[in-house]
Amino acid sequence: MVSGQVAGWDVPPGPRFGVEEEFLVVDPVTRRVVPHAAPVVARAAARLGSRVSGEITKLHVETRTDPVSSAGTLREQLTEARRVVVESAAAEGLWVVAAGTPVLPGPSVPPVTEGPRQDRGTATFRGLHDELAICALHVHVELPDRERALRVSNHLRAYLPLLLVLTANSPYWDGRDSGYASWRTMIWPRWPVAGPPPRFTSLAHYEQVVGMLLTAGATVDTGTLFWDVRPSVTHPTLEVRVADVPVTAQESVLYAVLVRALVVTASEAVDRGDDGPDIPAEVLRAAYWRAARDGLAGELLDVRPGRLVPARELLAELVRTVRPALRAHGDEELV
Repeated sequence: MVSGQVAGWDVPPGPRFGVEEEFLVVDPVTRRVVPHAAPVVARAAARLGSRVSGEITKLHVETRTDPVSSAGTLREQLTEARRVVVESAAAEGLWVVAAGTPVLPGPSVPPVTEGPRQDRGTATFRGLHDELAICALHVHVELPDRERALRVSNHLRAYLPLLLVLTANSPYWDGRDSGYASWRTMIWPRWPVAGPPPRFTSLAHYEQVVGMLLTAGATVDTGTLFWDVRPSVTHPTLEVRVADVPVTAQESVLYAVLVRALVVTASEAVDRGDDGPDIPAEVLRAAYWRAARDGLAGELLDVRPGRLVPARELLAELVRTVRPALRAHGDEELV
């Protein structure tokens, strides 16, 4: 895929980035999620156009930014989209909530939007769709070379637990405190193609694995590969999908500039011939669990030396690692 193939991403000066945010529609009286996203989306689309849409269930509204170069422009678009969605919901007598999971239970089975693809998903995943009342933040970073994107993904695997910690925003499920900072993280990896991605040795290896998953019926199509890092199916980007949706737009901006800086730093390491650490899947799984449970206030498993470290120390180390990229993009002061 080359950058000119997708409208909106065809002028490279890059590394541009963009953000998708998912929100839940809530009844302002009961405070429970309700399946009334469609009228909210319709009102918001009159002002945001294609930057707002529905999602897999009728509980969700999704907004997205254009591909942008600066944190300032990203903030403007995220803030505008949130304001428009809130105003559109209010006009329908509804609220929207930025949380990775509902605080109070809603429909026992979240109603899935209609369509042949959604029907195939329900037939494939069955009861897993009963827990789709979850909201994420996705960051796209321009990286049209898919072979390079996969090599960068190998580097990012080691940072995924820390990226999760930075946005943990889903302690509640079914009206109870789960005891976890991110209960969404405990729900989502139940899908056969969700969670941390495998370590890929080449584009051919990636395509071989994807082909086997399609053969197994473990994914509806290549668009339902839900790994927490993946080459985007529709854009010339690497997409980082590990985060809960944050409470505020400013937090989303901060997270996105860190992700962009990390992708750039990893890409430079690829240029030096660095293939990235080979983290065993079982170690990464344990690190995810620890991150989801304890959040930023706890200790994380540093998957490279294999030791517990305060999450804030790992965050400081991450900032030191990506500081040159932050400086190059004008984001150092913000971070």
